[in-house]
Parts: sequence; structure tokens; C-alpha cells
Amino acid sequence: MGVARTTQPTVLAAAADVLSDQLREKLDELAKRLRPRASQLEKRFVEALHSGKEQLPRLDDRQAAALRAITPGAALRELGEGRPISDFFEQVEYNGRRLAKMHLPPSAIVDALEQYDRLLAGVLEDLVPQQRENLRWVREQLLFCVILTLNNAFYQVREAETKTFYDLFRVELESRSLDDLLERFLITLSDFSNATRARLYLLDEEATVWTLGASVSRLKSAGKKSRGAFWRIANSPALRKELAEPRCITGKDTGGAAPDAVWSGGGVTLWSIPLKSGAETWGVLQFSFDKDFEWLPRERELLAAAAERCWMAIEKARLVEGLAAREEQVRQLAEHMLHVEEAERRRISRELHDEAGQSMLCIRLQMEMLETALPETMALQRQQLREVRNTTEHTILEIRRLIAALSPAVLEQLGLGAALRQLVNRFRQVSPARVRLALTRLGPVPKKTEMIVYRLVQECFNNIAKHSNATAVNLSVITADGYLKLNVDDNGVGFNVEEALARRDSFGLSGMRERVALLGGNFQVESNPGVSTKRLQDASAETGGSSTPNRKSTRGRGTKIVIALPLPREADSRGAAGGGHGTATRNFRVR
Repeated sequence: MGVARTTQPTVLAAAADVLSDQLREKLDELAKRLRPRASQLEKRFVEALHSGKEQLPRLDDRQAAALRAITPGAALRELGEGRPISDFFEQVEYNGRRLAKMHLPPSAIVDALEQYDRLLAGVLEDLVPQQRENLRWVREQLLFCVILTLNNAFYQVREAETKTFYDLFRVELESRSLDDLLERFLITLSDFSNATRARLYLLDEEATVWTLGASVSRLKSAGKKSRGAFWRIANSPALRKELAEPRCITGKDTGGAAPDAVWSGGGVTLWSIPLKSGAETWGVLQFSFDKDFEWLPRERELLAAAAERCWMAIEKARLVEGLAAREEQVRQLAEHMLHVEEAERRRISRELHDEAGQSMLCIRLQMEMLETALPETMALQRQQLREVRNTTEHTILEIRRLIAALSPAVLEQLGLGAALRQLVNRFRQVSPARVRLALTRLGPVPKKTEMIVYRLVQECFNNIAKHSNATAVNLSVITADGYLKLNVDDNGVGFNVEEALARRDSFGLSGMRERVALLGGNFQVESNPGVSTKRLQDASAETGGSSTPNRKSTRGRGTKIVIALPLPREADSRGAAGGGHGTATRNFRVR
């Protein structure tokens, strides 16, 4: 049997308990009377099974042998040899599982048992005609117990198959890597087949080398073997062709039916199931047994279906791993580009400071000296020099502003909080909007995260100053629950988020999203280009406040950006979740 015998004592006991002491006495008596006719009765029954007569299906030798072992005549034979009736019911359960795996339908089994019962009735009536009714009752009771036990055996087979497919499905969902998937798949299938050892081999993309995908063993002396590059063997067209079909090999031939002949030759029986993609074989599942282990049709079909599912899961896992590797490569490249960008910013700021800045200071100083050296009679020329000097001073201030924007020294020297306060002060100089900064005491923040937060706030302020026409801006930065949370809210004109992201000539919002993605953060944008808050309040007053007018959002006109960046400390899965409201809300989560 492919599944380890799971005899349930309660079921066997229930079947045996149905047989009363009086019935057992009658069975013992019948066993003694039937012994001289037993071989003749069994011969007639076997002929009926093989010929397909008496409305019975034509059965092969294995099916006929299993049916002979569960007939009432077999029970009487066991009793006649002095064995307990429970041994017979264990035999019925064992052969019932075999019949289920040989695809013999329950109706055919019942028909065969009824045919045997009719043959048995004729023999018994000839032997003891005066006890016809009593014997009929005895036969019916025994047949009932046999069918009860068979029902349990068929249920065991279905339950084992269902559990196996459920476990395979769970393995697909829970496996975190290809190695984990292969090993758990193999363990599940080896448990189903009750194999002593099992292996999964994979062929490389060039079809030149077999590698060991996974290996499990029930032997206490065998150590755990996992997938590794240490095991490799060259492929050949003959070997690949040999492994292309499901096979059950017994005896000496097991040594030549696997990529590893030493391993496969260590057992008595070998089951081999190919892993195929289309018509090509790209892997093989093999199960080794230390005894002659018959491969029944239902087991072969389940393992073939499991092999197909296994290969699909392997391809999926490979695609996921490849995609994850590419995503990691892209993420590393983007992070490198960010470092390159910051380095270039610092280089340009140094160049501006050391070259252009110093040159402009020298020019300013020279003009001041010329202005002082000119006589009072050249008042017009002195006035012109003063204007040029003022323009030069303005240019120097602008260069200093650019230097600070390109490479904020305050961020490196005093930290994020001071840098954000400086940004707010500069924004107030270029925009009439009222800015409210809520900055709690920040915990330890990595330099990379500080720089990204600074650039995000810088981009938000630039967008607000250029496009929003806002009169009020709220900025808050806090660290909590393992995240740094940044909120920027304004009451400006708003915009359509989808259209802004789709524009190819605009990189502000997309750039912010990519910066957040580098740290695996959460980026949420909510913008409502609809009516203003005041108009909503007026509309509500006109309706008496009893209802709210139709509108896309209740937050009023403006834009709100919520960003949560994970901090490299104790992981906290709670994060900074929070779905935005309104029709123009987008959430971006990047793994």
C-alpha cells in the first residue's frame, strides 16, 4: 500500500462487536462444515471474476486476489484456522484500500460480494438444509460488517489524498524560497507514499547537468540533505529519455533508473515521476522503498498530478525569485543614483562656494574700492558702481542660497530638526503662505533617511510655492512605532493626482514616490481641486446643516501628503497606515 496503514481500532472493534457470541458460535460451526468445500467455492468465484459473468466486471489478478481476501469465505477460513475475527477485518481494511487505489468502484465490490454470498448460500443449503434461515441471518450479518469496514477503508484513501493536496497547496502559499518549496513538497509526497527515501532532481536550463533539488530520508542514520551545488551529474539524451515516463522499478534495475545510481540502487523498489514542461522533462521525483512496494493506479495518478503542480510551483517560485532579484537590483541602482545625485550636489555647491562665490566677493570688493577711489566730481559713475555692487551682493546671496539648497550644511551639522526649521524660514521669505511647523522630539534617524526627508519637504515647498496659491501650510514630523511620519497639508487649489503622475514632463511627484520607495515606505497623496472649505461651509449653512451637498471630498480644497518611512530599529508592522479619502487619493507601498 502507498499510504501507511491507518487502521482505526474503533472501527474494527465496532465491526467485531456486531458479531454476537451466538453468531460467532455459528460462524465457528460453519467454518468447520465449509472446510471440505472451500476450495471448490473459491474456484467458482474466481472463474466468475475473470470471466465477467453473472453481471460482474472482468477483473485482473490483483483485483481478484484482493476480493478473495474480503469474502465471507475468507472469514470462515480464518476462523477455521483458529485465528480471531479481528484479524479478518484488518485484512478487509487493508485490501479495501488496495481496491480503492485500483479504481474498483464500490458498486462492483458489492456485486462481487453478493455473487459470492449466492454461491455460499447454495453450498451451505446442501450441507445443512435444515438451518437455511439461520444461515441466511449469519451471512447477512457478516456481509454487513465487511461492507462497513470497506466503507472505512475507502474513506481512509480519500482522506489521505485530500490531505496531501491540501498540504501541497499550503506549501505553495507558505514557502519563502525555492529551496524551502522543494524540500516541503518532497516531504509531503514522501509522507503520502510512505517512502523510505525520496529525492527531487532538476535539470539546468541548458539540459546538460542534473542537480539535487531536495532530499529526505526516514533512516535514522541518514543526515539531512538539502539542495546544494555539491551534487551535480552530467545529463545524457538516453538518461533524460529514460526519466521521461512514470515508472515503478523493482530489484536490480533500480540502480540504473536515476541520475544517482548509487542512491537509487540502495532500495528494493523505486518510483520515478517526471517533472515536465510541455513535452520536455526538466526534473524528476523519485521514491525509494526497502521492500517490494506495489504501485497502484490511484497512487500513480496522484503523484503525476502532484508532479505537475510541483513543476508549476517551481516555475512560479523561480519567476518570483528572479523578479525579486531584479527589483533589488533596480532598488540598489536607484539608491546608487541617489548617492551620486547627492555627491554631485555637494560637488557643485563646493565649486560655487570656492570658485564663483569667492570670485563674486572679490568683484564686490574691487567695485567698493573703485567707488571709494572715485572723486566727488564723478558722482554718476559712483552711483553706477554702487548699483553694480548691489547687484553683485544680491548675486552672492543667491549663490549662498543655492549652495544651501544643494548641500545643506545645517543638516549635516545640526540634524534634521534644525534643517527643517531653516527650510520653513526660507519658504516664508518666498511665499506669503502662513506655515505651521509641528516638530516633536525626533529619535535617532539615519543620515540617509534625514537627507530623503529633507529633500521631500524641499520638493513639497517648491510645489506649493509654484502651483498651489495656498495661504496656509501645515508641516509635521514625528517618530513613532518604528516609523518617521511626515505630513504636509495645504489649502491651495489642488490638482488631479492621476493626471500628475501620468505626465511625462513632470517629475516632482514621481521623484518623491521613488525616494520613499528606496526606504520601503508608504506614500499617500490626497488632493481635491474642488470647491473651497468656505464655500462648503456656506452651502451647509444654506441647507440648515441638515445635509451635506454632493461633493467629492469633505476636506475642502487643497492637497495633503502623508509619508511614513521605516526606521532601522525594532520592526513594527503597524506602520503608518491610513487610507486617504476623496476621489483623487493614491496610496503607494513599495516593498
